[in-house]
Amino acid sequence: MPRQYPQQFRERALRMVEESLPEHETEFAAMKKVATKLGISPEAIRRWKRQSEVDSGLRPGLSAQEHDEIRRLRRENAELRRANEILKSASAFFAAELDRPTTK
Repeated sequence: MPRQYPQQFRERALRMVEESLPEHETEFAAMKKVATKLGISPEAIRRWKRQSEVDSGLRPGLSAQEHDEIRRLRRENAELRRANEILKSASAFFAAELDRPTTK
């Protein structure tokens, strides 16, 4: 699924938040101000900020790379389960064929 905003845009928004922190009482106030300037949701900036903290190790949680790896492994697991079901069905079919008496 493509992301709505490019990574450069996200990084720029986070830099703007960091630069405007001294002018605001809270971090969220700075995020709201930057979000208004960029025409995006303050919640989007908040999520980007939290994810960047996780990625850099400042906050506990799954990094973006770990999240992508889990998503990839889940897709692979689902594909392997589908293949396994197909193989089970095929083996049952061929086992039934072997049990049938042949007519000559």
